Amino acid sequence: MELYYTFSVLIVLASFFAYLNLRFLKLPGTIGIMIIAMLVSVGIRLLGDSYFPATTKHFFDLIKEFDFNEILMGAMLNFLLFAGALHVNMFDLKEQKVPIMIYSTVSVVLSALIISVLLYYIAPLLGITIPYIFCLVFGTLISPTDPIVVLGVLKEAKVPKRIETKIVGESLFNDGVAVVMFAVVLKMATDPTFDATFGSISWLFIKEGIGGLLLGAVFGFTASKVMKKIDDYKVSVLITLSIVTGGFLVAQALHVSSPLAMVVSGLIIGNYGKKVAMSEVTKDYLGKFWELIDEILNAVLFLFIGFELLLLPNLDKQLLTGVVAIFIVLFSRLTSIVLPWKFFDIFKFFGIKSAYNKGSLMVLVWGGIRGGVSIALVLSMPEGEYKNLLLEVTYIVVLFSIVVQGLTVGKLANRVLEKE
Repeated sequence: MELYYTFSVLIVLASFFAYLNLRFLKLPGTIGIMIIAMLVSVGIRLLGDSYFPATTKHFFDLIKEFDFNEILMGAMLNFLLFAGALHVNMFDLKEQKVPIMIYSTVSVVLSALIISVLLYYIAPLLGITIPYIFCLVFGTLISPTDPIVVLGVLKEAKVPKRIETKIVGESLFNDGVAVVMFAVVLKMATDPTFDATFGSISWLFIKEGIGGLLLGAVFGFTASKVMKKIDDYKVSVLITLSIVTGGFLVAQALHVSSPLAMVVSGLIIGNYGKKVAMSEVTKDYLGKFWELIDEILNAVLFLFIGFELLLLPNLDKQLLTGVVAIFIVLFSRLTSIVLPWKFFDIFKFFGIKSAYNKGSLMVLVWGGIRGGVSIALVLSMPEGEYKNLLLEVTYIVVLFSIVVQGLTVGKLANRVLEKE
């Protein structure tokens, strides 16, 4: 009942804030909900204890008991990734398969290393000393673009489809890489008995990554074949639901990446499955069902990101560090995107080329939005000396990324296109 009660409160607040945003703020839905939740959080922190202490304490306890890491990484992420991948055109992704693969793997690792080195040397200038391993922890958790936020923001920002596909393609696949990398680095930072050899880390990446891709392919093709036999929209919806819920359990049991499995299965069903196994009626019902799931869970996710402000003890003390971290993250994003792009010129004679021009790269850099995944990862850290520091800095970076980058990426994309 406690989980039901918490979700009930969040759904009521999400619907109320969505109405206020649509009626007055008129911002993109998810960003508007988050901003209203943040304003309410500030009001509670400033006035709550003085005017309604009992309600304030009850609400604080409600937010604190909500296991954001478990709910997002263990449940919501799988639903949102599947829903997002279901509507992505596989042909568009295949045209840019090599760049997307490199940007979702090499660029993530490169970004994490750049962030960790810069933070390690700049932090002492701000009066903060952080061991390098925890700088690397921050680098791994903040480097991946959040597929949930990217899909939600780009859809409402009216970014041109060809540029949207490039950003979405990278964000869908970099999540699995980043989660595995974060788990390894965190274990190195907190477990002195962990033997981090090149072989063990490589095997972990291969097992999680390749295993997740293969499992997703099995789910996607099997479900498509089964749905072809019946072509009933009610049963088809249930089958896709079972893939997301049951597929997560299977991925956990096999110790492979469930995010990658959900992305691949969503892509296959959304492309191959719709083509060979579904009538127009089934396609319509399935698409609208998962679009609604996507909208509802996104609203709850952004609502909680806004209320996360209540759980940060000393956000003002880390404001300068957070602002510096914003520039570090943006610089690392730029570097980790531009360097691989330059290498494409070298390998043109192998037939490997990139359709990313300078304008597309600008949008790709600015459209690399961080979100709930980064917050969930930092919340998963065990209690320790540096957890609150990294949580506060992460929140500032995510806040800037969603509000500033999220509200301007559409305008940037359109301006770039006008010049092409």
